[in-house]
This record gives sequence, C-alpha cells and structure tokens, in this order.
Amino acid sequence: MTMHGSFLQANTNMMAQNPAMQQKITIQNKHGEQLVGLLHETGSNEIVVVCHGFLCTKENRIMVNLAMALENEGISAFRFDFAGNGESEGSFGYSNYYREVEDIRAVVEYFSAANRTIKAILGHSKGGNVVLLYASKYHDIGAVINVSGRYDLTKGMEERLGTGFRETIWKNGFMDVKNGTGEIYRVTKESMMDRLNMNMHEACLTIDENCRVLTIHGSSDKIVHIEDAREFEKVIANHRLQIIRGAGHGYTSRHLQRKLASAMLNFIKDDQL
Repeated sequence: MTMHGSFLQANTNMMAQNPAMQQKITIQNKHGEQLVGLLHETGSNEIVVVCHGFLCTKENRIMVNLAMALENEGISAFRFDFAGNGESEGSFGYSNYYREVEDIRAVVEYFSAANRTIKAILGHSKGGNVVLLYASKYHDIGAVINVSGRYDLTKGMEERLGTGFRETIWKNGFMDVKNGTGEIYRVTKESMMDRLNMNMHEACLTIDENCRVLTIHGSSDKIVHIEDAREFEKVIANHRLQIIRGAGHGYTSRHLQRKLASAMLNFIKDDQL
C-alpha cells in the first residue's frame, strides 16, 4: 500500500477503524518456510512486532487487541504466526524457542530492508520468553515487552503434560498430547530436553543494558505465577515491572485488556519524552 504521508496522517483515526488497512504479508524464514502476518499500517516508520504464545496464533484476542491499540495511537504493528502455527508454513513443534527467535529475526530483517524501524518486540506467554531470548542473542532492538513470560521453564510442564511425563517420554522417545480443542501434538525427547535445559537466567544476563525491558504480569495468573515476573526484575539490567491487579494469564475482561494496552503504550512512548 502506498500513500502520501500527509494524507496518511490526516486519516490515521479512520484507518485505525478500518480492517481493510491491515495488509497480509508473507516473510520467508531461514528454513524456507513462509511466515504469514498482518501489518496494521498507520504510515509511521516505526513498527512494533507482536508475538503469540504456545498453541496460539496471530488471531489470539490479546494479539489482536494490542495491535489495534497500537494502530489507534498511530503506531504500526505486525502480528504474525510462528512457523507451524496458524497460517504459516512448517510443522508444529513443542519447545522450539530458538527456532522462533529466528522467525522474529526474519521479520526484523524484512522490515529493516524496507527501511522501517522496529520500535519494540512484544510477546505473550511463551512469546514473552522468545522476545527475551531474541534480545539476548541479537542486540538490535531498543525495547522488549514480556507479557506473562515464564522465568523457570522447568515448571508448568506437568500441568500440561501430566504426571510422569518425563518417564513416558524417556521410555518411548515421545508423547502425544491432546490440547484444549482436542487436537493432538507430539512432544519428543529432544524437545522436552530442549525446554528443560533452557536457562532464562543466563539468557537475560546477556541482554544489552541499553535495551529497555518491560515485564507485564497479572497478579492472579495461575498458569505462570507472579514470582516469575519478580525473578526477571532481579536479573535484567534495564527493567521495569508492571503488575496488573486481578489479571490472569489471558487478561480476559475488557477492563484488563485496556490495562494491558495502557501499560504497553506508556512504555513504548516513554523514550519519546
């Protein structure tokens, strides 16, 4: 889509309400898979990349609402499906943290080649871990927003995979798991060990101190407890913690969604003051 800047600025509010202004874009990752995303185009040079969590897609309500909140403030946003999820090519895989880091890398390189600036990268739940891991590996992003990410990745597996999952996977080499919608995904021994060996503490220590990091977490999160957010605060050098009272992992009410969006926007706009 090509528009003159003056026209675009004059019609920002109209665009924010018009889903036709969302552009579907495909970006090839380093494995040759096509990643499918939606660009909420406002005409701003800066873009915020919005990343979904485990077993989710770019159409997750949190992803859509945050992208729309950015759009309504005149900030372009790009929400996309990681490989093997949603509309993107590739096979779904359990864990895959660093593979998803490379998906973000492909997105960053795509927009950088188009002379756009990545203002921030944001991820929810597992996506929160992935954006932090991106910042620990690549030092080209000035702001990272971790929404409800997990600090200790050895936790939370038993709730999803069941008791005795380690023994089952170690014996058989894999385990098939049914998700909430009845779909089945496979957890291999390699993917299990990849997660169990993931050290967020060490990764966060390597995030550049000039990279601003915001962790947003719900006080009533039963999936990833608030203590995880407090651990991130201890280890990340340039860090801010925003606790949203009464929020669970999914920020389910409109009130909580507004609180989440407000925390994100305030952080993103801070460096413009």
